[in-house]
Amino acid sequence: MTMLDRMRRHRGWLKWTLALVVLTFVAFYAPLRNRQALLTDAVADINGSPITTAEFRRVMNRRLQDFQSSGGASLPPETLRQLGFDRQVLQQLVDQRAMEVEAERRGLTVTDTEVTQAITHLPIFMQDGQFVGAERYRMTLRSLRPPFQEKDFEQLIRTELLAEKLQNAVTSWVTVSEGEADSEYRKRNEKVKLGVVSFSADQFKNGLTATDAEAQALFTKDPSRYKFGERRKIRYLLVDLQSIRATVTPTPQEIEAFYNANLQQFSNPEQVHALHILLKTADKDAAAVKKQAESVLKEAKAPGADFPALARKYTEDEASKGSGGDLNFFGRGAMVKAFEDAAFAMAPGQISDLVQTDYGYHIIKVLEKRPAGQRPLAEVRDQIAEQLKWQQAQERATALASTLEARIKSPGDLDAAAKEHGLTVKESGFFQRTDPIAELGPSPQVASEAFTLKDGAVSRAIRTGSGSVFIALAGREDARVPKFDEVKEKVRADAVNEKALALARAKAAEVAAAVKGGATLEAAAKSAGKDVRTTELIARNSVIPDVGVSPAVDAVAFGLAANATSGVIDTDSGAAIVKVVEKTAVNDAELATARDSLRKELVETRRNRFFASYMAKAKTTLTIREYPDALARASGL
Repeated sequence: MTMLDRMRRHRGWLKWTLALVVLTFVAFYAPLRNRQALLTDAVADINGSPITTAEFRRVMNRRLQDFQSSGGASLPPETLRQLGFDRQVLQQLVDQRAMEVEAERRGLTVTDTEVTQAITHLPIFMQDGQFVGAERYRMTLRSLRPPFQEKDFEQLIRTELLAEKLQNAVTSWVTVSEGEADSEYRKRNEKVKLGVVSFSADQFKNGLTATDAEAQALFTKDPSRYKFGERRKIRYLLVDLQSIRATVTPTPQEIEAFYNANLQQFSNPEQVHALHILLKTADKDAAAVKKQAESVLKEAKAPGADFPALARKYTEDEASKGSGGDLNFFGRGAMVKAFEDAAFAMAPGQISDLVQTDYGYHIIKVLEKRPAGQRPLAEVRDQIAEQLKWQQAQERATALASTLEARIKSPGDLDAAAKEHGLTVKESGFFQRTDPIAELGPSPQVASEAFTLKDGAVSRAIRTGSGSVFIALAGREDARVPKFDEVKEKVRADAVNEKALALARAKAAEVAAAVKGGATLEAAAKSAGKDVRTTELIARNSVIPDVGVSPAVDAVAFGLAANATSGVIDTDSGAAIVKVVEKTAVNDAELATARDSLRKELVETRRNRFFASYMAKAKTTLTIREYPDALARASGL
């Protein structure tokens, strides 16, 4: 039985087991009901109920311990800050407390008896259908990594039960009919094989232009299309990681020391260079495929056989078909086990018998084998030098950012601090929350800070892809519809794109008209300078050649009968015509078997979605205050 099968069979208790394994990454906290806690000791409060520093640290430390216990590395503070780790923990606690406030408003509670009942029925605490007893229960909690105190674990269960009660109270009305489940099953399992002819706007853009008058006409038709959201402008001081890296030159001694300390990193595992031919069994008669594979194997083992040519002719592995089945060198763990075992057991030049995997039947030819070995220092010296450059640059940048952070307390300190360290304060243009910022690039944390920073305040060091940056507001602008001159180049580009789209769709219309007039899709496409691209059997939301994922194509293609050809389908990038080469219907017996479990899945999905929306709205009725300085002190980041 697979792990997935076990999970499906035990969905009723799985969430509790997961709570034990990945507890703090889901919803853990051990609340301290200290209603008299001073706000100075709180990182946030919800309707006056504080999230204390001790509470925050408890959860943050447990999350870090849990991550490390599961095999993760110990992350340095600067990395945690860049990941927004402290904000994630705080948001988890805010959401948790908001749920409790809403549950209290609805009069929902969880009794001690309910907590005991839930714990004593968790599979981890049961043996032969009975609770293992209080002592074994405590021992199990202590054996977890990180370990648990009873009161903390029991509070977790109480919180989970309260969340479950609230969700049930809010979403119990949500249902899914048999018809809806059947429709969803068909959407997921129906497949079509398509012939596709696509025309993209990009292929028609060369030489196209748009005059000012055309751009102005497009703008006038719908100025709100170009509306600016609320915008900000910042002054910023950047500790540029790239500039610091340019000043770093690792010494030969540092390079050699790094090599000796990380020998494992520079060892080569045993590798095999192989070719293969794959005949797939999915949705096919496995016996017939095996018979065909045996015939191909006989050809491959014949004297003088050209294995790459046979692979190009027979293999159904599209990724290696063009290279004659060449998989290049690979180590253990790169292939499925049956394939790997066969390949590593063979000698160079040898051709395997049939190797069966979940994909189908493989025929493997080994070309070359590389034994495991150590790469010499001379071979990896440049690689290590680059690695050390970045490492040392990051260390210097982190140290400089810490020095600046202690120095910069107000916007006026930016210029003085920059002068002291040979840096430059720059000013951005106006940007919206989702816009990239010149020099900083896509910087969601910088943009988020800019839209919450108060006038007269300066940020702490914010990690970006370019380095650490300190920002202060330099201007703000309310949402507005811009003047034409402000967005003229964007409008001009849109006008050119609309012209190109029109040309693409007109060309597609010519092909569609030819097919309607009796021509084959292949002949009509060839007249337009196009080839028909044929897919494998695909489900909805699959990637379609030259089109990508297209709901518009799916809507038409799955509504056509086998051998029918569509008209012009407008896509995001241009236009397409498709022909249904093959169509597989849903098996009614399989549908009937899957119906109940799918209904449960859909109900759960809908309830989760509605509950998330409900809680987001509920949070807007709460008074939520966060205290950034206290958060910084509590997290130490």
